[in-house]
Amino acid sequence: MIRSCAKRYGAFVSGRKGRWITLFIWIVLILVLNGLLPQANSQKNERADIFVQETDSSKANEIINREFSTNKGTPALLTWYKASRLSDDDLASIQVLTKKLTDQPIKGTIVPPFHDIPLPVLKNQVSKDGTTLVLPIVFDKNLETQEISTRLGELKKTAKSIFPKDPFTASLKDEKNVVVRVTGPAGVSVDATELFSRGDLSLLIGTVTIVLLFLLIIYRSPILALIPLVGVGMAYMLISPILGWLGREGIIEFDAQAISIMTVLLFGAGTDYCLFIIAQFRKNLREEEDKFTAIRRAFSLSSGAIFMSGLTVVVSLLVLLVANYGSVHRFAIPFSLAILIMMAASLSLIPALLSILGRSSFYPFVPRTDEMAVKLAVKKGKEVKTRKNKANLGVYVGKLVSFKPWRVMLTTLVILGIFALFSTKIETTYDTLSSFPQDMPSREGFDILSKKFNPGELAPVSVIVKRNGSEGNLKEKLENLPFVAEVTDAVKGEKDSTFIKYEIGLKMNPYSNEAMAHIPELKKEVQSYIKQSGGDERNVWIGGMTAEQYDTSQTTKVDSSLVIPLVIGLIAILLLLYLRSITATVYLIGTVLLSYFSALGLGWIILHYGFGVEAIQGFIPLYAFVFIVALGEDYNIFMISSIWRKSKEMPLKRAIKEGVSETGGVITSAGIILAATFTVLTTLPIQILVHFGTITAIGILLDTFIVRPFLVPALTSIFGQGAFWPSKKRMEAVRVFNDKEVTRNG
Repeated sequence: MIRSCAKRYGAFVSGRKGRWITLFIWIVLILVLNGLLPQANSQKNERADIFVQETDSSKANEIINREFSTNKGTPALLTWYKASRLSDDDLASIQVLTKKLTDQPIKGTIVPPFHDIPLPVLKNQVSKDGTTLVLPIVFDKNLETQEISTRLGELKKTAKSIFPKDPFTASLKDEKNVVVRVTGPAGVSVDATELFSRGDLSLLIGTVTIVLLFLLIIYRSPILALIPLVGVGMAYMLISPILGWLGREGIIEFDAQAISIMTVLLFGAGTDYCLFIIAQFRKNLREEEDKFTAIRRAFSLSSGAIFMSGLTVVVSLLVLLVANYGSVHRFAIPFSLAILIMMAASLSLIPALLSILGRSSFYPFVPRTDEMAVKLAVKKGKEVKTRKNKANLGVYVGKLVSFKPWRVMLTTLVILGIFALFSTKIETTYDTLSSFPQDMPSREGFDILSKKFNPGELAPVSVIVKRNGSEGNLKEKLENLPFVAEVTDAVKGEKDSTFIKYEIGLKMNPYSNEAMAHIPELKKEVQSYIKQSGGDERNVWIGGMTAEQYDTSQTTKVDSSLVIPLVIGLIAILLLLYLRSITATVYLIGTVLLSYFSALGLGWIILHYGFGVEAIQGFIPLYAFVFIVALGEDYNIFMISSIWRKSKEMPLKRAIKEGVSETGGVITSAGIILAATFTVLTTLPIQILVHFGTITAIGILLDTFIVRPFLVPALTSIFGQGAFWPSKKRMEAVRVFNDKEVTRNG
């Protein structure tokens, strides 16, 4: 029933009338949705919650926003610096700036009145070496990052009119002029948004260019190279307004990072799906004179694998909805929607376009049947040449894995196993600033402050307690902790005076793993003291950036323990339904998991030992897992589909040999293109994406060149008939074909 419906559907979208109807439907949908709905880029939210569910740090920040008005808003630390010491004139100019900003305030900003502070007193706030002064400015908490950036732009114009040289663009090495860099939460947020925004266009151009280049090299046809890009482009024109509408209605949230990675995923995976049907169409055109028959056969042979591959990725990405870490959670809908629509395009728009263009899709290397080639040669008065079946690399690989499977399996396991061992050496960090280029203003400002002041002052840790009796001398207790540099006086809550807040400056970089490791110890010490003082130990909360990073690390661990088993389980169910084999399902998942750990290990070897990377962002392994496992399983599904189909007509070893040979070219092409698109991420000045792109690209290449052509078919050959267990019909078919082969050879 399902196959019959699929055949009729394939015949329609590629038929004489259906192809035009299909194209017309896509064009109408694109025009209507783009005319009525906003684009995804207009609905990005760079200030979305860090966590989906409440954590200790998010609860602390909620209390701070409610009870302590001085902490309301997003602070920016304007770091004024002069290598040859700040002069009285420099400080006076800064006072003129604060006077102007007070007299002509920028909407949504609070500027401290430095102009009302006597110059000798202001000098006391300068660093000991006289080079650095911090001017904190607080932006309204409701302002989006883009609005903060706009207001910073107004501030910069005002400063430019006061100082002889623009302090925001002056070099840190300039000893004659004052330099200022914006850091702190607002500065980091603005720089992060700028980095991703700056990378959006270059990422799109780079991705399109590299896909087009590889398609031209592989197929040597300008028309064919454009077909996948047209398909992906039209799919994106549907995805963008749908995402824009979902964002506008508050159904989902997404940021620039999600859109950037989604673009790469769409072009990479989308091109793969297109190539699966294009390769089959070209093969059929050499056997069928009628292009409609050729495209129908191509659709029939590839649609199941495309649908299954796409469904595997969609389901895997939807699992991210269970994640509590906001960034990971927000990937789920945009990514799965992109793959779903791209899969739909591959099964409707692409067959329609191929049917319309026919053999001209492959111009100038037009595929023809032998009869057509003979007729054309006679017509042109050329010598008729018979087509020879040349043995390609796929044929040799197919023979190798079929007749020497144990040797192949052991060799690949050793190679992948060695790489996988290095995955245990990976160091992780949750420091956002460390992922910025060294010349970014927020990072330069932080580097100056960390050298000139106690680094803990840059991002103090907030300790909040709710009194239920006497909390005793908690400040003294906190000051005696070995990792604490200073503690502010207690501040009472404005609405509920039972809330008490202390600000703690740590002795180390507050963004470091060392600082993060002290958060549970700090909370334990405070809880113990509160309990001894007769209070309720449950009424203790730790807030601030360091606490957020600690919660991020713990949340990511929990997310991984949920997401990874769910992805594996759901993929196993889909494979089991598709292949009807427990044996094949187990070893296919096993090989992709091995590929994942090998990618982590090899990625760490390249990043750490090759480029000196000290640590990667802690959530990258989870990101990489979903992409490597889901996308890597695509190639296994496509190849195994070919082997399974051929095993109905020939002995298993021959089916393996021909299946590997038949799919080798297209999967290799698809894998190279997909890996290349993720490699584009490494060209961006964002270390998170550089590390993620490197590891994911490596995983895809390992799948393409080791797991898919060697390990999987070798295991299939070793298991033999057991590879189909418990499918009795297929196992019986294999026995029959093996018996026939033995009889014929005998």
